[in-house]
Amino acid sequence: MAQVLLFHHAQGLTLGVRAFADQLRAVGHTVHTPDLFDGRTFSSIDEGLNYIGQIRIEDICERGVRVADGLAPELVYAGFSFGVLPAQKLAQTRPGGRGALLFHSCLPISGKWAFGPWPEGVPVQIHGMDNDPIFVKDGDIDSAREIVDTIENAELFLYRGEQHLFVDSSLPSYDAEAATLLSRRVLEFLVRL
Repeated sequence: MAQVLLFHHAQGLTLGVRAFADQLRAVGHTVHTPDLFDGRTFSSIDEGLNYIGQIRIEDICERGVRVADGLAPELVYAGFSFGVLPAQKLAQTRPGGRGALLFHSCLPISGKWAFGPWPEGVPVQIHGMDNDPIFVKDGDIDSAREIVDTIENAELFLYRGEQHLFVDSSLPSYDAEAATLLSRRVLEFLVRL
C-alpha cells in the first residue's frame, strides 16, 4: 500500500478533500492531509486566493514542504489545484518519491516557474476538465502535455466539463461521474507502485 501526502486546494481542507482521502484510506493506503490554512476554509476560490496572497504563496508552499520533512521519503505526492504547488515541488525535488497525482493544475517543468526536470522513475497522473477555464486557459494543460510528451510513465486524463474542483464532493463544482472515474484511475495508479 502507498503512503500519500495530499495537499488541499485554495478553499482549504474541506469535507470533500477529507472524503477523497478517506476513499484511499478505505482500501488500505495511508493518506496524510495537512491543513496549510490552520483550520480556515473559504466559500470560493477567490476568497482562498485572497488569503493565500496575504500570507504569501511561497510561504504556504513551504509549509507543505516542511510537512514532508517529518515523513519517510517514499511518498506519493498529491495536490488539488493550489495544492499542486507543494506536491509537484516535492515530487520534483525531494529524492525517493514514488509518484505524483496532480488534480486540476499542473506546473511547467521548464521555464521561469519550473522546479527543474522531472525525476527519472517517478510516475505521474494529471487530471483536469477539458473546458476548465483555470486548467485550460491559464496554461496548465500545456504544462501537463509537456510532461506527458517528455516523461516516461506520465498520463494526462481529461474529463468533459468546465468545473475546476470537480472532485471535491462538498462544493457545488462537484461532478460525481468524473470524480468516480478519477478515483478509479488513481486507485489503479497506486496499485501499480
